[in-house]
Amino acid sequence: MRRSRIILLSLLAIVVLMQFIRPSRNENNREEPANDITKVYPMPADVQKLLKVACYDCHSNNTQYPWYTNIQPVGWWMAHHVDEGKEELNFNEYASYSPKRQQNKLKRIREEVEEDEMPLGSYTIIHRDARLTAQQKDLLIKWIDSTLNR
Repeated sequence: MRRSRIILLSLLAIVVLMQFIRPSRNENNREEPANDITKVYPMPADVQKLLKVACYDCHSNNTQYPWYTNIQPVGWWMAHHVDEGKEELNFNEYASYSPKRQQNKLKRIREEVEEDEMPLGSYTIIHRDARLTAQQKDLLIKWIDSTLNR
């Protein structure tokens, strides 16, 4: 009994101490950066809104964090996830990509959306507004196709 109590209190202490080790947050400013994809390609407002709602939390320099990311280790997982997303594609840095890379990124976005790979299921479970309807997917794919064919 005494041993299990010590183990339980030790685990509780570890969980409490974990709360003091917080990852850096992906929050710069709310202004649209000069290198944002919207500065590279003309984009209808509905497509722009769609990208911001479904993609920008993980693929930009400004993440809207849900309350539960204040609890560790969830915050660590989220920080790692956002870092990986930005490494793959950062809409706020899009203009700094070479023209060839920009085109490749658009093709990849198209594939990911078409194959229901993005947005991630783990993201859309909580962020229901990020779930893309068939109509929204079609809108985004048509915009990408028209942009690639310019």
